[in-house]
Amino acid sequence: MKRGRGQSAGLTREMVLDAAMGLVDREGLTALTMRRLGTELGVEAMTIYHHVPNKEALLDGLVERLVVDASDAFSEETSWQDALRVFAHRWLAGLRAHPQVLPLVLTRPAITPQNLDLMEGVLARLHQAGFSLPRGLDVIYAVAGFVVGQAVIFPIDHAAGAQRVVLTATDLEGFPLLAEAARAESPARVDRFDYALDAMLVGFGEAGGA
Repeated sequence: MKRGRGQSAGLTREMVLDAAMGLVDREGLTALTMRRLGTELGVEAMTIYHHVPNKEALLDGLVERLVVDASDAFSEETSWQDALRVFAHRWLAGLRAHPQVLPLVLTRPAITPQNLDLMEGVLARLHQAGFSLPRGLDVIYAVAGFVVGQAVIFPIDHAAGAQRVVLTATDLEGFPLLAEAARAESPARVDRFDYALDAMLVGFGEAGGA
């Protein structure tokens, strides 16, 4: 039964974001309105404003959710390289699991307290490893841009169970090097992301943090 305007129904911000994510996953961003979300939660739309102040904050919360869900990588006692590697994999998995939210990631900075807290912690880890604060921020932005770019440009080929760009013989007629590379590539090849990510992390370490 739908509750009245003054009743919170025991809602939390996390419950609101979970319901919003589920709605967007099923029906896309255009379906996400406060009224519709209230229906999903069984409350009046006004009740939601106790947990997110407006629609903009709700959208930022969806972006935040994907980032924070991957942030456990930094709670482990590992090197900064390993922490960033695990985070990148978890964030990419989250972006691919929620493709309807990807346009928000591309268009919203989502500077929420939770995201800033995560960035602060990562920057502290990098600073302890010898990076200056500006260089540490460069590393964070570079990894973030790389992960989002991979999610946009190289979606999963679910039929093959792999991440790849499908190049056919017709496409490559007159391009012998590309044709040879494509023929040598296994459909099960999934290490392109790891190869590029590892090269970035090694390069950051070798370049130093000055």
